[in-house]
Formats: sequence, C-alpha cells, structure tokens
Amino acid sequence: MEWLEDAGIVNVCKVMDFPELPVAAHLDATRFKLYMADSGLLVSMLDAESQEDVRIRRNLGTWKGGLFENIVAEAIVKSGAVPAYYKKDNSTLEMDFLLRSGENLVPVEVKAGNTKAKSMRMLIDGSHYKDIRWGVKLVKGNVGFNEGVLTIPQWCAFFLKRLMKDENHEFLT
Repeated sequence: MEWLEDAGIVNVCKVMDFPELPVAAHLDATRFKLYMADSGLLVSMLDAESQEDVRIRRNLGTWKGGLFENIVAEAIVKSGAVPAYYKKDNSTLEMDFLLRSGENLVPVEVKAGNTKAKSMRMLIDGSHYKDIRWGVKLVKGNVGFNEGVLTIPQWCAFFLKRLMKDENHEFLT
C-alpha cells in the first residue's frame, strides 16, 4: 500500500476513531480507504462494456456514488489537504471526509445527486462532537447554506482546502 501511495497510484484516507481535533491524534493506521489517485485510471479498470456505460451513455448505475467519492478524494489530495473519514462502530453514522478548518473539524459529504446528509446532520447537531459546527455537502446542484450545511457543486471540490483556510467563514453568521 505504501509503495502504491508513494508511486502516486492511490490516495490513502485513514479512519478517525473519533471526530475531534487534532486530526492526527485520532487517525487509525490499521483502517483506511484507498482511492485511485487518477479517477480516469479507475474508470479504465472497468470492463469495456462498463466503460462505455460511463463514458458514452453517462449511465453510472449503482456505483456512481463511489466514483464521485473517488473524484472528490482526488481533488482533496491534489489541493494539498489530507483526507480522513469517520465510521462509528456498530452504527450507520459515517462521514465521507473530515477536513480541518482552523478550530473546526468540517465533515464533507459527497452526494451523486442532492439527497439528505443524515450523518452530517447528526455530527453537526450532536453535543458530543464539539469541534464540528458546520459541514460541506458536495452535490449535483447549486451553492447554498442552510442549517450549518454549505452546499456546493461537486466540481468545486478542488476549492475545499482554500475554503478550509478561510478563518472568517462569514456565511456561518
């Protein structure tokens, strides 16, 4: 795995044992997700018929969520940020990515469409997640902000690190 990461073939996204700052103190090196560093290579690994579905027919089928998640992971890493994710044991609570923004830990949910983000809502509203005040939902849609969730189009994923650097976050007030 380290060789593949060093060669630039995969991006490693480690799980956090609890979503809290500092991120590095909560990373579990034994549990992780691997994403292809180049989403084009991911699509090229499919059989010819599936590649045609994706490229020509734009029919992503049941795995479109995974492809979109890989694209966002690629954008996060290429922007210079380090991705992490959270999966609560014995629960459906799972967050695609967690990024640091100053004194905040920001959950990032990737949606192939524009559906609800139940896990993000639980993290933002949960009293025991003190470092999480707001989140980002990447969707097939427009920009918006509602109840602590900044919604932005999927193609804006490469802006995430810049967004996290901005300490003001005037949209929160």
